[in-house]
Amino acid sequence: MKKRPSLSPTQILWCIALLLLFILFIISLYRQNKSTPPSDQASFNRLTRELFTSEMSANTLNMHYSLAYPEHYGIFAYEPTLPAYRPDSYAQSQSAIRETLASLDAIDPTQLSEQDALLYRLLQRKLNNSYLLNDFPFYEEPLSPSSGVQSQLPILLAEYTFREKRDVTDYLALLEQVDDYFASLLAYEQQKAAAGLSQSTYSLDRVKKQCDTIVTKDTLDSDTHFLQTTFAERIQSLLDQQKITPNEAEQYISQNNRLLRTVVQPAYETLADGLFLLEDGANVPALPAGLASKPRGQAYYEQLLISQTGSYRSIEEIKSLLQQTLNSEYKAMRDLLIEHPTLREQLDADSYTTLPCTDAESMLADLQTRMQADFPALPASDNAPLVAVKTVSPNLQDYCAPAFYLTAPVDDTDSNVIYINPKDDPDALSLYTTLAHEGFPGHLYQTVYFNRRLTDFNQNNARQLLWYGGYLEGWALYVEFYSYAYVIDMLNREGRTTDALCVELEQHNRSLLLCLYATMDLMIHYDNASREDIAQFLAPFGIKKSAAVDAVYNYIADEPCNYPKYYLGYLEILELKKALQTQSAYPMNDLAFHRFLLDAGPVDFTTLSELAQLPKN
Repeated sequence: MKKRPSLSPTQILWCIALLLLFILFIISLYRQNKSTPPSDQASFNRLTRELFTSEMSANTLNMHYSLAYPEHYGIFAYEPTLPAYRPDSYAQSQSAIRETLASLDAIDPTQLSEQDALLYRLLQRKLNNSYLLNDFPFYEEPLSPSSGVQSQLPILLAEYTFREKRDVTDYLALLEQVDDYFASLLAYEQQKAAAGLSQSTYSLDRVKKQCDTIVTKDTLDSDTHFLQTTFAERIQSLLDQQKITPNEAEQYISQNNRLLRTVVQPAYETLADGLFLLEDGANVPALPAGLASKPRGQAYYEQLLISQTGSYRSIEEIKSLLQQTLNSEYKAMRDLLIEHPTLREQLDADSYTTLPCTDAESMLADLQTRMQADFPALPASDNAPLVAVKTVSPNLQDYCAPAFYLTAPVDDTDSNVIYINPKDDPDALSLYTTLAHEGFPGHLYQTVYFNRRLTDFNQNNARQLLWYGGYLEGWALYVEFYSYAYVIDMLNREGRTTDALCVELEQHNRSLLLCLYATMDLMIHYDNASREDIAQFLAPFGIKKSAAVDAVYNYIADEPCNYPKYYLGYLEILELKKALQTQSAYPMNDLAFHRFLLDAGPVDFTTLSELAQLPKN
């Protein structure tokens, strides 16, 4: 039998000492880890991850249009949800914003990566602005006649992509909630009216008529409604990919039809009835009026203007910038007509609106070819972005914009959809410049560029939570005007020099009109301009018919900050371009300027100036 060796007393003492030292070392490490707070970068990562997950999970529609595959972003367990309004919504929002700002204040931004330091700055500004806006409950209007939920929701449902079976079950779960969702919006409108902030009878009636016609029993009974036909097409695609069985496909179609008939259509009907009852309320004005006519309306408008445009200029600065631009565009038009007096007759002939490109597909191809010299290539991807150009359903044509692009998810930039509204029968010039605005190098191109950079450079996903209307619509309008130069070149190459001059004149005219509308937005919502004031303002520009004046006034009164979101955003981009070309030590050409804007991604214009390292005014 082998004998086990024994230890001497000295060796035993040494072993005990070493063991004690090891235990003390472990305890020291434990205490150090327990007492040392996480780094600022780790804290920021955790905060933004929680923000991103929370915001995405709270609104399934928004998540679906932002993320094709939520599980790739750590979002596995979520309940399909439409974000219904509750009486405590404002208070809960304020509390959440305060907590988030406090968490941000505890983090030192100088200890963050360059990209996260920028996100930190953006989050602080955005949250502070949201906090100030929340101090004006019931000023927001979710059911506006021109861009309300009642007309936007069906489009989002019709284009809700089915990639997997889970998408179908999520979609059907959302349909089941439409009645509760609309009921919450009606409750909001009732509280809004009780607070003396109701929409006008004129506007309520327009929304009611939309509810009466967007989803009707007749179209559902005939199985021809677009929410039935588009659903069947998406189901067929899953069936073709063998992701669902024929039996499941049949069950899903049956369930969709049942929910449309028993939940969605009655929800629209109930909402319409509720709005009809509101029209007789004592606090409901007959006609639309500006925010300045309401208590604290001016203060709300100032904050809303910052939120919608991303411009921190004062009202007086904005007015001055608009007036300078108005004078400049008017002078450019006058000079062209003086130099080329026959242009008036050519404009009436309308020949300049006819282009060599005759359809949307060829126009998009032409735009992509021409923009290559002036705009950076899209970040690398296995596929070039595909574009489907679709026509707005007849049920929605009266309530939709002339065109719009549905934003692609950050992780699926290959498939994109642009909708064209045929109601106004756009000519070739209008269609070409509209496709530049919505497609290339407009919204589609900018969205795909940003999403791919976000993925390629592994940037913080919380950037997707921040929306900057002035940057997005300002960019789209900027490139729309840029595309007029492409048309002018196209016509000059064909020897149609007079038509090219007409297009140049048309560009100045469109800019002037948008400048007028943006100016009237400030007049109506900040200066409390009356219909008579607006009529006098428009008369020198040849807009004198009372019906035309009423239409302009009513639209702007119902959609505060809409025109400034586009036009002030566009002017801010022009001002930044001018500053970089004159104040910078290394003046930028167009390609470099466009790359700078696109690489910065959607931000407010103060931040853009800081990124460009321009001196403050």
